[in-house]
Amino acid sequence: MPVDARPEHRQRAYRVRLEWGREGAELLAAECAVVIVVDVLSFCTAVDVAVGRGAAILPQRSSDGDAAAQARALGVQPAGRRDGSGPSLRPSSLVDLPPGTRLGLPSPNGATLCATVAATGTALFAGCLRNASATAAAALAVDGPIGLVPAGERWPGGTLRVAVEDALGAGAIAAALPPADLSPEAELAAAQFVAARDRGLAAVLAATASGRELVADGYAADVTLAAALDTSVLAPRLRGGLLQA
Repeated sequence: MPVDARPEHRQRAYRVRLEWGREGAELLAAECAVVIVVDVLSFCTAVDVAVGRGAAILPQRSSDGDAAAQARALGVQPAGRRDGSGPSLRPSSLVDLPPGTRLGLPSPNGATLCATVAATGTALFAGCLRNASATAAAALAVDGPIGLVPAGERWPGGTLRVAVEDALGAGAIAAALPPADLSPEAELAAAQFVAARDRGLAAVLAATASGRELVADGYAADVTLAAALDTSVLAPRLRGGLLQA
C-alpha cells in the first residue's frame, strides 16, 4: 500500500489491525510495533514445526534468484524442492528435523512477507493455527499496535488471491486477543475462525482451494498438520535474521 494511504485505511483507532498481502505488510510494518505474518498452507506452519524441533528458519523471498546459493552464503542449509526427500516447505518434511538446524526457506507468500517486514526492523512473528494462542500472547507482550497480515496466495499473473486458510489463521490469533482491541477487519476474521472451528478445522482446511490443491498433489499430511489448533506453545520470532523460539 502506498505511503500516502488514506488515514481511514490505517485502522489507527484499534490496537489490533489486519491487512492482506505485501501491501498490507508494508503498511502495518510502518504503523505497528509488531507484525504477525500468517501463511497457514504452508510457510508459517512449516516454521512452527521446525522451531518446535529446535531449528531456526531464514525467511527468503522467492524472487531472490538462487535462494539455495544465498542460504549457503549465509551459512544456512538450503531447503530442497517440495517434491524431494529432504527438508522443504512441506511441514511434514520437518517433523524429524535435527535440533540446531538452520534452514533457508523461500516461498512466494509467507517467507516473502516475512522478509519484507524483517527489512523494516519491526518485531515479527510467524503465526498459524498451530501456535495461534502462543503467538497472540507473545504479541501482547510487545508494547504497541499489533498488525495481522494474512499472506494469501497468488494467481498465475501475480495478483493476490485471498486465501480462506490465512483468514482463519489470522482469525484464530485475533480471537485470542482482547476483543475491545480488534478492528472490524480483525474481529470478522475471528468470527470466520470460530465458525470454521465449530465445523471442524481439518475438514474446512482440506475443502479450501489451497487444501484441495495440496491433497491433489499428495500432501494431505501437511493439511492435517496445519489444522492442529494450538498444539504448539512456541511463537516463532525473528531474531538475528532467523525465525526461532
